[in-house]
Amino acid sequence: MRRTTTLASASILAMVTTVFMATPAEAHGYISSPPSRQAFCAQGKISCGQVKYEPQSVEAPKGSRQCSGGSRFTELDDDSRAWPVTSVGNTVNFTWTLTARHATSTWEYFIGGSKIASFNDGGRQPGSTVSHSVSLGGRTGRQKVLAVWNVADTGNAFYACVDVQVGGGNPDPTPTVTPTVTPTVTPTVTPTSNPGGTWAAGTAYRAGDQVTYGGSTYRCLQGHTALPGWEPANVPSLWQKI
Repeated sequence: MRRTTTLASASILAMVTTVFMATPAEAHGYISSPPSRQAFCAQGKISCGQVKYEPQSVEAPKGSRQCSGGSRFTELDDDSRAWPVTSVGNTVNFTWTLTARHATSTWEYFIGGSKIASFNDGGRQPGSTVSHSVSLGGRTGRQKVLAVWNVADTGNAFYACVDVQVGGGNPDPTPTVTPTVTPTVTPTVTPTSNPGGTWAAGTAYRAGDQVTYGGSTYRCLQGHTALPGWEPANVPSLWQKI
């Protein structure tokens, strides 16, 4: 009886060991900041499929230039969807969140099929988060950045696309229009020295001077040079009817 139990235990242990050894060590990770497409899926910001529950699992063979990497998460490749966009400057700090760390060869970043940055880890094991400062090369407007994490000891990589608005704001901002203001011009009148008689614009009057205007006589209350519109009947502060 004891021999039978021992043999059964040994068989179970062998099966567990075989399964454990047959399962390769898996690396998992995705860009969490600025949020990648799968990060927004996980946050519920946009309707997605299974990737909503496993944003870290966008894994596929190396060499792809698709957001899904050619994996089953094909909704990530659809650029016509209303993916949220993050406003950034021309240099962006991309942060990966790794749920399983694995030896890494390189991290690569692409825009429109062109590689804009690469970081070589030389087979080292990364920490639980990894950040890279990446220059977007003077690009402006809306851009889609494809980030690739190449695992060192397998043929696979992890993929993440990040939609950004370089420079922030609206891609087609409404120009600010400054209204043109036409200044009010005060006519220049050269004064004369002919007080008395009929009131006339351009005449320099002193307090006490008397003039006639519109059939009436007026006394000047304070010295001034008469301007059009300052007729004695119109400016009682300057002229007093007598």
